[in-house]
Amino acid sequence: MASAGPVCGPISSFSRVQILHLVQSRADRTIGELCEATRLHANTVREHLQRLIDGGYVIAQVEHRATRGRPRTLYSAATGAPGASSPVAREKAKAAAVRGDIMRRIVPGAASDLGPAADNQLDALIEHLEESGFEPVVDDGHLTVDLTPCPHAAARPEDRPVLCRVHLSLMQGVLAEAGGPLTAACVSGEQSECTVHLSDTRVQLVDAGGVTHGMA
Repeated sequence: MASAGPVCGPISSFSRVQILHLVQSRADRTIGELCEATRLHANTVREHLQRLIDGGYVIAQVEHRATRGRPRTLYSAATGAPGASSPVAREKAKAAAVRGDIMRRIVPGAASDLGPAADNQLDALIEHLEESGFEPVVDDGHLTVDLTPCPHAAARPEDRPVLCRVHLSLMQGVLAEAGGPLTAACVSGEQSECTVHLSDTRVQLVDAGGVTHGMA
């Protein structure tokens, strides 16, 4: 088995992971709150936040105040939802789609059976994963992305649950920014093994009573 590559991108530093975890768990965080929770210096927190903003993973907004005083800057995760969308992430998704569409025109049979919108979501997800130090292998039939070997296998065991939760949320945000039917449902694996399970919102399940349910 090949050894895991270097960890890159938004989760290359556990301090950055801590900040992402905080803004993903609750929007509109202040620098003071992030400093208190992480015990990092304000300048260090600002540096991490700027890198995350530049990467399209965090958005910053100036608070609206009805009283006197300098308004604070509030930080939230870029989830792709209305009001929490990053222009950087949107541009990255568009660029990934352009490159993917060119590749599919050149390589016969490269397109999946999922449709153009889902293919473009996978384009954005693959580029995000490669930027983060993974070597993704996509199975569009089973809707899985194999990330083995996981670059985070060497992380402290107590840190890995947070790493996985944070990166799952990042992948969900990338897919949402790209726009389409796919969502990241969960991550599974042990030690260096890691598989992302996707779901297709267009899939319908029919229970024993004949009732149709949308699969999120």
